[in-house]
This record gives sequence, structure tokens and C-alpha cells, in this order.
Amino acid sequence: MNQIEIIGVEGLPTIKEGNNLENLIIRALNQQGEKLEYKDVVVVTSKIVSKAEGCLVAVEDFHPSALAIELSESSDKTANEIEMILSESASPIKITNRVLIMETKHGFICANAGIDRSNIENQEMALLLPKDPDATAEKIRKSLENYYQVELAVIISDTFGRPWRNGQTNIAIGVSGMLAIKDYKGQFDQFGNKLEATEIAVADQIASAAELVMGKSDGVPVAVIRGYSYPDGNGTGKDLIRPREMDLFR
Repeated sequence: MNQIEIIGVEGLPTIKEGNNLENLIIRALNQQGEKLEYKDVVVVTSKIVSKAEGCLVAVEDFHPSALAIELSESSDKTANEIEMILSESASPIKITNRVLIMETKHGFICANAGIDRSNIENQEMALLLPKDPDATAEKIRKSLENYYQVELAVIISDTFGRPWRNGQTNIAIGVSGMLAIKDYKGQFDQFGNKLEATEIAVADQIASAAELVMGKSDGVPVAVIRGYSYPDGNGTGKDLIRPREMDLFR
């Protein structure tokens, strides 16, 4: 029978800069009476990664450029906020008075360069995306594998909007221990038709499933997906970024 289990990891403290996330995850699992098993996928929200890695910044520390001041005149954002967004961006995609859709330095396309101001105690601060989510995913995976002595995968997730549908969903921005995409090209469907272009973003699907037990305000920043036979390989979050030459909307 095909089935998976989604386990929210509760009891993690408020994350501060310098915290060792691997140790905190292990401690929370122990308190919960859980231990990681062979081929589990551990999904960690980018928010706690950013906090641990010191990506919490003061908005007032960003001194507005002439461009930021100009954009703020027709925006509901301050010039400092806009300068912060510009500093984390590689190029603009779409700018409106409410939101700046930007390509980040990582290559992600998202609102406000992925900068988050929710669930932060001090509203004068903002949380930037982790600098290298793939490297963090690998570091966490290796530590957890060493402790539990089992093969695992780790995904760093973040919440992104979708241009063609209402609502946001969690996606994978960092991946380690599995392929990010399951490629069906060359295989045959149940009617014998050869699949020519089917590639499933399984890392995104796992990240999205994990959010069902995390919630945006429940204080559950880590989840374990158990029972899914993910594709083996050395995938990364970058594998999910569509190359510019294949992007039909730029």
C-alpha cells in the first residue's frame, strides 16, 4: 500500500544566531519520542535557517539609493525597505506599488526578494533568505545521518506565491540527499504511451506536504516525511530553477 506519514517536530526553541539546528532538531525529536529512520526526509523552514545564520537585519541600516527613493514615491514601501529588496536582488521582474517581484541572487523569482517580516518580534527587523540553502541542507543532512546512522534527505523550504494561481505554497530552495526532480521521460504510462516531457518537482511536493503540519503560525518549523521512496541522487535546489532561455515569460 502506498502511504506516507508527515510528522511535525515540536518543541524547538526560538532560534537565535549561532544556534546549532542539527542539535536542536535531535533534542526535539528525542523529547517527542521520535527518531529518524532510513530514507526519511527532514524539511526545515528557511526562516529558522536564516535566524541561525544571522540573516536578521535592521531595515534602517539600508541607506536608500536614488532608485529606491524614486520607487518609494509610488509604493506602499519605504525607501529603506525598497533598498533592502534591491540589495538582495539580481534583477527586477515586475514592480508594482504593492510588491516587487525580483530575481534573487540565488536565482529564485519571488515577491520582495524573499525577504520576510512575519513572525519576527521586532518589526523594525527583516529576515533575508539563507545565503546558500543547498549547503545548509547538506550540512544538516550529514549531521543527522551521522547521529542516527541512516540514509536521509533534507529539504530547506520557503513559502512562495504562484503567478497563475491564488494562494501560496511551500517550495524547496535547498536540497540534499535526493534528486529534486523525478524524470519520467522515456517511460510509458499505463496505456503504453511514451512520456516525452514529464518531470515532477518532487522536492517541491515534499516541501508543500510538510507545511500541512507546520502551519504559518503554529511554531513547528521542522517536519519529517516518512514512507516516500524519493529518487536517489545528488540533487540541489538550483535544479528547480528554470533557465532563463527556457522561461517563456521573460
